[in-house]
Amino acid sequence: MRALTWQGIRNVAVRDVQDPVIEQPTDAIIRVTSTAICGSDLHLYNVLAPYLQPGDVLGHEFMGIVEEVGSGAAARLKVGDRVVVPFGIACGQCWMCERELYAQCETTQNTDQGTGARLFGYTSLYGAVPGGQAEFVRVPHADFGPVVLPEGGSDDRFLYLSDILPTAWQGVAWADVPPGGSLAVLGLGPVGQLAVRAGLYRGAGEVIAVDLVDERLARAREMGARVIDLREVDDVGQAIRDLTSGRGADSVVDAVGMEAHGNPVAKRVISAASRLPKPLGRAAVEHAGIDRLDALHTAIDAVRRGGTVSVVGVYGGAIDPMPLMEIFDKGITMRFGQCHVRRWTDELLEIVSRDEDVFGLESLATHHVPLEQAPEMYELFATKEDGCQKVVLHP
Repeated sequence: MRALTWQGIRNVAVRDVQDPVIEQPTDAIIRVTSTAICGSDLHLYNVLAPYLQPGDVLGHEFMGIVEEVGSGAAARLKVGDRVVVPFGIACGQCWMCERELYAQCETTQNTDQGTGARLFGYTSLYGAVPGGQAEFVRVPHADFGPVVLPEGGSDDRFLYLSDILPTAWQGVAWADVPPGGSLAVLGLGPVGQLAVRAGLYRGAGEVIAVDLVDERLARAREMGARVIDLREVDDVGQAIRDLTSGRGADSVVDAVGMEAHGNPVAKRVISAASRLPKPLGRAAVEHAGIDRLDALHTAIDAVRRGGTVSVVGVYGGAIDPMPLMEIFDKGITMRFGQCHVRRWTDELLEIVSRDEDVFGLESLATHHVPLEQAPEMYELFATKEDGCQKVVLHP
């Protein structure tokens, strides 16, 4: 089959790879109909080389048709079912899963790496499981994970249930926005855009959206957010306080993560670590790694005293400096973590199945292309050229 493979830093290629097969009774084989490039994939494209090998199949946002089902998953799935697959692999039965902490599933935890549940297409840190930017995918724990979809409706209406929609939803839910309160969203990539929409849907009185890309700001404004153009203000925290009676936002969602703009020195350090020989690179990341923290520090500055910062952008640094005095003095609640996708999918499936496209999912992707064009789309998505905000690939 054809699949998008990692070959090196900023170097991905579509290659012929071995077809997946049923390995465990709870496996299923999915024929992929749509798969997206996620902002998290750009971390693999740019900085996580120490945890990748040439030939690794990428991608964790995908949906498709069930082609084969193991005996242990046959009670939930049948050949021909249309499904979307959560990016995290969970058993649904362990101590963590019973508490809906699916990203920490104890059955699929990567205990050798000290990390949480396995993820599709996301490095040896998370199990080196072949990903979904491919014609076919083996889905472990298919007796729990895949979400069976209605037959009608475009793929774009359901594809984002795999990751970015529940990630945005969890980010807003964990931000604890008071009824009618204020929510600031930092970063208006696909997750940030959906966080704006989720915040308004869940009853925020005001959503303030921050970015520096014209198309992203325009889309957030169209959805009803007040926007702050990062290029036009010297102090984002102060700009948010100016819009919130001088206090700051009740809640802030950081939808940016480790590759924020605003710290060129950190950017050079991270780039250098990613180019070290793999054992040295892994040691640098795990024991001396830093992130570009401008977004996170801005979130801490912009939230009001007693407010909540919810972090959905990915961070990986081991020795990141944090303004602990400010966090303590302001009495901030901070929540981090991978999305527990299946915790939210039943609720979200009902919403996205309505006639109205509540979250604007069908217009979120700016580029739909064949899988063979994935390498050029990675570069386009990374540089944000041609108005690129979200890419969907079709194998």
